Amino acid sequence: MARRRTVAVDEIAERKQAHLDLCLREDVEAAGKTTLLEEVELVHDALPDLSLDEIDTSTTWLGKALAAPLVITGMTGGTRAAFDVNRDLARVAEEAGIAFGVGSQRAMQSRPGSEWTYRVREYAPTTVVLANIGIGQAQDMEPAQFEELIDALRADALCVHLNVAQEMIQPEGDRSFADGSKVFRRLVRRLNTPVIAKETGCGISRRVGERLYAAGVRHVDVSGAGGTSWVRIEALRAPESERLGALFRDWGVPTAASLLQLRGLRMHRIASGGIRTGLDVARALALGGDLAGVALPVYQAYQEGGRARAGAFVAGLLRELRVAMLLTGSRTISEMKRAQVVLGAGLRAWEPGKTAPRRKR
Repeated sequence: MARRRTVAVDEIAERKQAHLDLCLREDVEAAGKTTLLEEVELVHDALPDLSLDEIDTSTTWLGKALAAPLVITGMTGGTRAAFDVNRDLARVAEEAGIAFGVGSQRAMQSRPGSEWTYRVREYAPTTVVLANIGIGQAQDMEPAQFEELIDALRADALCVHLNVAQEMIQPEGDRSFADGSKVFRRLVRRLNTPVIAKETGCGISRRVGERLYAAGVRHVDVSGAGGTSWVRIEALRAPESERLGALFRDWGVPTAASLLQLRGLRMHRIASGGIRTGLDVARALALGGDLAGVALPVYQAYQEGGRARAGAFVAGLLRELRVAMLLTGSRTISEMKRAQVVLGAGLRAWEPGKTAPRRKR
């Protein structure tokens, strides 16, 4: 098994802060690629026989009731500033009745004293909380170490994030991912906590979904292309990676295409990657998503106006979702998932069976 490069604690903290700073002051989204959610046309119901007050956005996930199928996905951790973000956004999630995830707990591993920057259960006592570690680090970890990450947060599930493209752009990034499938098989077998395979902006294809399913994974966060580009962020942080970052800025499977590719697999799907409106949430649900995930716009709202502004942004998403449900005649989330859709040609090209199969070696 290839060993990862040892990274100094200060280096990790500086990198995490640089990521957040770049998200605020730079254009960090995909340049020429979209999520393809705009190619999901929800068919209008001119006679819904519903009132807005009847719309029920509640759902259940990981054994807990949520007021809406939404999760604030993991962004940060490991520093004092990161704790402030995690604490306040966890409160937003609790108040809204939606799920919350912390950023990578790699810093917590390198510096156990930073564990407190991830502890958000006090501020989100009833909702779903997600722990988080990267596949690069997971390859070298023992089961007990994963349990420590989960127990520190009293988390409901563990996200193992797949960020291969991001690591390729990082000058100091990991270069070996040879044992990824084995890691998932081992974790699913040995942990009592559900494991979520989470991409980071490049999407999950049908082939990868099938491999994850075979490994026992039943929850995926597709985090598709078309939204925040971590390739772009890493290129901005490291000028020596500028050319490589520009070349691969739009790399990946668009969010809507990833949902389409995974249809038929018995997996719970979180649709993140470029989710910006409640209409995006509705479209994602109609494509088979079980929840939608947001990060960048919530963080930007938080930095503009603190917890109140972030809460208002989330409330706006849920208001928009309710309107989309009414306009499709969908009283419940289950009905929204069965809403009639018309797919554009660009998205239909991603349907399973239409993409070219890999040649046998």
